[in-house]
Amino acid sequence: MVKRKFNVNTESKVLDLIIIGAGIAGCTAAIYAARKKMNYAFISEMFGGQFNESGEVLNYPGIVETTGADFSKLMEEQLKFNDVKLQTGMVVNKIIKKGKNFLVQTDKKEYLTKTIIIATGSKPRRLTVPGEEKYQKMGLTYCAICDGPLFKGKDVAIVGGGNSALEAVDFLDKVARKIYLININDKFNAHEYLVERIKKEKKIIILNNAETIAIVGGKFVTGLKYEQKGKTKEITVSGVFVEIGRTANTDFVKGLVEIDEHGHIKVDCQTNSSVPGIFAVGDCSSVHEYQYIISAGTGCLALLKAAKYLTTLSGGGKKK
Repeated sequence: MVKRKFNVNTESKVLDLIIIGAGIAGCTAAIYAARKKMNYAFISEMFGGQFNESGEVLNYPGIVETTGADFSKLMEEQLKFNDVKLQTGMVVNKIIKKGKNFLVQTDKKEYLTKTIIIATGSKPRRLTVPGEEKYQKMGLTYCAICDGPLFKGKDVAIVGGGNSALEAVDFLDKVARKIYLININDKFNAHEYLVERIKKEKKIIILNNAETIAIVGGKFVTGLKYEQKGKTKEITVSGVFVEIGRTANTDFVKGLVEIDEHGHIKVDCQTNSSVPGIFAVGDCSSVHEYQYIISAGTGCLALLKAAKYLTTLSGGGKKK
């Protein structure tokens, strides 16, 4: 196969497009932008998004089995193959409407662009209980994949009852001595195969209808308090993994585009936000389905719709 190179010019006064965020959604959009030879910029605080936190990946079409880390490596290779230029270490502070264009202000420089694809993903949801802030990185973490190996042979607690919590259980089962699964509901809201898997493991203690009320410890975490059936109880653990969902990284566009009650950017079925020329994809959008394949698909769709939108502007981008 002959490798094809696509030159990307980001030095023009007005760009056709800026892609913000470098998870699978943003990377997909950037690959398509490069192949269309668009005048674009691809910026992000860091590369990877959910790649950096995912364990096993078993449901991505065409890939039988992989991990977030290995998938990330494949994506880096594909970006390189398509000569995609990613600028990391860029934090977007604000987007301002400038006539038909948009001014994107980052902590390092400003960009003027005709269209924007926002793919900034999401961050872990907090418990907001006593001790949570104090013990962050002192035994409390939001990433089992990242920090799990630090708790080898120790007793840990995982707070949550969805897919991320049960995936964390599955990963830590190979590391920890004992795992307490603290679920505020009476049943799990996760894939059935994950539920069946954890029920078979003897080292896992499931505590349903249990609400976490405090993280306790000295210099480091030593335990977790929870309330169950009106009674306050405490377990002794060395680590607490909070896996209760995520919140969208959308603060920088609040007041510019419509945001739903969960903080996600409202989009229609074509990834359009409430502001023409701004598209939102992946975990930061109101799709509310945190799946690789959905993020990749919406990233592709947004790029194609952005390219089509450019043709409606005076002096816009090239048609396909």
